[in-house]
Amino acid sequence: MTTQSLTEQIRNKASFLCVGLDSDLAKLPAAVRNHPEAQFTFNKAIIEATHDLAVAYKINTAFYESDGSKGYQALEKTIAYLDQNHPNHFTIADAKRGDIGNTSTQYARAFFEKLPFDSVTVAPYMGRDSIEPFLQFEGKYAIMLALTSNQGAYDFQTLKTLDRSLYETVVATSRTWDGADRLMYVLGATKTEHLATIRALTPKSFFLVPGVGAQGGDLESVFHAAANEDIGLLVNSSRSIIFASSGDDYAEAARNAAKDLQQQMKKLL
Repeated sequence: MTTQSLTEQIRNKASFLCVGLDSDLAKLPAAVRNHPEAQFTFNKAIIEATHDLAVAYKINTAFYESDGSKGYQALEKTIAYLDQNHPNHFTIADAKRGDIGNTSTQYARAFFEKLPFDSVTVAPYMGRDSIEPFLQFEGKYAIMLALTSNQGAYDFQTLKTLDRSLYETVVATSRTWDGADRLMYVLGATKTEHLATIRALTPKSFFLVPGVGAQGGDLESVFHAAANEDIGLLVNSSRSIIFASSGDDYAEAARNAAKDLQQQMKKLL
């Protein structure tokens, strides 16, 4: 998957929707909760209900790793299913990895070679040599935390360093790194007042924007602040889509919720 083909998918579907598969076992509908492959069964149903409306899927690895080897098997089956049945969708491992060089290389191998993800989220706190290893894999992308949607983002990310906020320094510095053309950025939908600033720092990059829906982010505000001429946005919605219903109609309800967002996106586009 290239950013050019991702942009084509966005225009063809009139959608920049990313569906987050944060498939918390405790929240799965009763219809699948007791299935021996509950997470994968749930994910497959959500994917089939939404794939024509979405251009990307984000798998938050914590909801699988917390169930040990069984959860990891569900993660493997889910990404394999997407890779084999819906290869035109951009796939994101939401793992927030980041460590010194050789360790980052091993993380990258796990998500790019052993698992067929197109991208992985990474944390930049340790600097250049914690991110560049992820950018050495041709055709793969690192999505770096820039300004996140949580309240704790104000603890560090917006602190002033000389004449700019820390997040601005992080984004600007990252543009000098080897492979920066394959860097994307995580920007919270609840921080719309900062999105235009980051867009000015990196005009051509894709932004992954969580926080629309359950966290209260506004889609229209995000679009007008951060879209570029190639759209350059993946707006993620997780809970408000996949858990739109806890009943037997969970897949239908997920489709309806995804359709509502996609129609809003279509109007903006």
